[in-house]
Amino acid sequence: MKQRPILFSGPMVRALLDGSKTQTRRVGKIQSPDFVGLKAEAVTHATLGCQIQATHDAFPGRGTARHAICACPYGKPGDQLWVRETWQGPLLEEYEVDADADWQSANRIHQYQNPAHCAFAADGGSPPEFIDSDDNIQRRWRPSIHMPRWASRITLEITGVRVERLQDISIEDAKSEGAWWPDESIVSKVAEYFSIDHLGANPYNAYQMLWESINGPDSWDLNPWVWVVSFRRMEAA
Repeated sequence: MKQRPILFSGPMVRALLDGSKTQTRRVGKIQSPDFVGLKAEAVTHATLGCQIQATHDAFPGRGTARHAICACPYGKPGDQLWVRETWQGPLLEEYEVDADADWQSANRIHQYQNPAHCAFAADGGSPPEFIDSDDNIQRRWRPSIHMPRWASRITLEITGVRVERLQDISIEDAKSEGAWWPDESIVSKVAEYFSIDHLGANPYNAYQMLWESINGPDSWDLNPWVWVVSFRRMEAA
């Protein structure tokens, strides 16, 4: 079992927390128009062990030989993903700080390095105050890419991996992507932005708008091959 980091936006973090998101789609290095019969297969290597490889027909129409393209960068069923999100920490209350000790030192701060001493932008509110290395009071969020493992509050266990075209997503899978809140959150906000009244009635349309809000205008029309990673959220130890 391996652990790997994965980034999620604020709305998707909230969907993970409320249990509405159990899938994620990510564009992979599998975009050549020459690939035929693309699919994900378990391949065992003598040195690398078992991997989920994207493979395609080596000789379309002439036999069953397969050619491996690349391994899924997110892992295989049973592996874990720890979520990186916009955050700040470790944060301490005044009574936790010993004025006579350098609490920023490696030995002092280590005991506070856990999610319980962090704040997360996905939970709402303004950035919290914190003391920087020069003992100045600051107020800002840290980008998700800089989140270390100890600060992550969400761990996901991979339950399935496959490849498919982006636009082949089903209605049920669109719901599993966390793009389906009929009454609030990103669906209603995106609908309002694009002046679309009926968006909330169709999870497929909701996911299309979500995808373009993350990946840019017209990114849906490109219809790329994507890795589809299914997972379950693990309970905190």
